[in-house]
Amino acid sequence: MRHLMSPLDFSVDELEDLLNLAGDIEKNPAKYAGACRGKKLATCFYEPSTRTRLSFEAAMLNLGGSVLGFASSDSSSAAKGESISDTIRVVSCYADICAMRHPKEGAALVASQRSGIPVINAGDGGHQHPTQTLTDMMTIRSLKGSLGNITIGLCGDLKFGRTVHSLINAMIRYPNVKFVLISPEELKIPDYIREDVLRANSIEFEEVERLEDAMGQLDILYMTRVQRERFFNEEDYIRLKDYYVLTKKKMKLAKQDMLVLHPLPRVNEISVEVDDDPRAAYFRQVQYGVYVRMALILTLLEITV
Repeated sequence: MRHLMSPLDFSVDELEDLLNLAGDIEKNPAKYAGACRGKKLATCFYEPSTRTRLSFEAAMLNLGGSVLGFASSDSSSAAKGESISDTIRVVSCYADICAMRHPKEGAALVASQRSGIPVINAGDGGHQHPTQTLTDMMTIRSLKGSLGNITIGLCGDLKFGRTVHSLINAMIRYPNVKFVLISPEELKIPDYIREDVLRANSIEFEEVERLEDAMGQLDILYMTRVQRERFFNEEDYIRLKDYYVLTKKKMKLAKQDMLVLHPLPRVNEISVEVDDDPRAAYFRQVQYGVYVRMALILTLLEITV
């Protein structure tokens, strides 16, 4: 029995197989329509979510399975003080696979150690968000043709952004990938990512504060929101929340084939006027997320079609 806590839980070859499967699902959805008939997915979300939770549910329903679960800790026995270990043991009696989101780092790992079913980390605090990373990788590979030989700009909240941390960890395994880290001083990438991941693996990167200074060299611009829920005080959030706003004017500085990605939800960091630009790929990214999660469910349940 396998779990997914981090993108690094899969080798490069296994990721290639997973993305190939997701690509086949995209091309031949009817072929997979009944693959999980009789199987149940539990969505245990201790933290609010729209895309991730609904994407998992859509993925399982597309495969012919069913879904049960809860959308917040308030609507689960966590509100009564039940531990994650006990919850996952109970859920293991009801479902065949579980997607878990939790505000505390490592919560999904604790669940996986006590679970009788595969557990997928659907986001744990500011730590990892592996299925978003798989979605990002499928988007890049599908629209760029490969996962190597690209310059990726990561903009916004690089300190607390789990999607950013996961993507860096996954992409350093591919050839000739450079990162441009765009953030204010207060939201710079954590030291452990800079030292233990980037420098330790001799990955080329630079850190800049102005988005305009980076635009011209990027193949991918990965925008992120400043996350109110990660801040300890409202004053700091208000001061930084509109630090970066991608506009049509700034898009004129970019390459004609640059792609704009965003894990969503968007607040103010991408102007709606950018949505009509053919380089804006964030809503296509959402659709790729369903295919990736379908492929992941099949892989962890060891179902072949």
